[in-house]
Amino acid sequence: MAKRINSGSAVKFCGFIAFGLIVIAVAGCSKHDDDTLVVGMELAYPPFEMRNDKNEPDGISVRMAEDLGEFLNRPVQIMDVAWDGIIPALKSGKIDLIISSMTKTEERARAISFSDGYVTNGLCVLVQKNSAIKSVEDIFKKDLRFAVKLATTGEIWAKANLPDAEFTTLDTAATCALEVAQGRVDAFIYDQISIYKYWKKHQDTTHPILNPIREETWGIGLRKEDSELQNEVNSFLKAYRDSGGFDKLADIYMKEEKATFEKMGVPFVFH
Repeated sequence: MAKRINSGSAVKFCGFIAFGLIVIAVAGCSKHDDDTLVVGMELAYPPFEMRNDKNEPDGISVRMAEDLGEFLNRPVQIMDVAWDGIIPALKSGKIDLIISSMTKTEERARAISFSDGYVTNGLCVLVQKNSAIKSVEDIFKKDLRFAVKLATTGEIWAKANLPDAEFTTLDTAATCALEVAQGRVDAFIYDQISIYKYWKKHQDTTHPILNPIREETWGIGLRKEDSELQNEVNSFLKAYRDSGGFDKLADIYMKEEKATFEKMGVPFVFH
């Protein structure tokens, strides 16, 4: 598969030196050079991980991976990996890092290591527009039906904390949101940014409750033996935060969401 050559990151920040070109490739390319940093992500979670209208990797995580490669003076290859296979891909050496909006959990930390956190997000709910669910407290009522995405913290939390509920477990978040929009379930439990996005898509039939059920922190996933790389990644994240790199990405990809969250008094993800 042909490689796309990028002459630099979309986001530049103070203190970072441009060492050359960043190589962005898609899964299926030939074996990478030893110095290439292979970053795994599921390109199905806009605005963080997605494809643009040219079918190229795009989004906040892609731009952040580019800047990480520049910081480390290493070329970057983006590999599109299905969510339920992304940790096995890391452990087997197929990829070097996971930058895919992954929540740091105790269970995952038993299998892999994590960088310092770079996003604070929260689980919340999308409900039917005229639902009796008006607040987070209402989701604990009996006989409610929930959609959850397979292998996500929303699914794990919901099944552990809502023993009286009925669940529909699906492979994609878009399908879960559609279950709410079409009245087949009462609510969809997922992260705040996605719930906001799916509400915008289904405003006539759904309503978002954006106050978080609980807060979650995202980190970059690494193999446990890669402690040196972990230290380098943490140094990058600190420099990136201090230089305003995250704020610039938010202004490019999430300007509307950022303004809405601030207006509603809901903490924004990069705070």
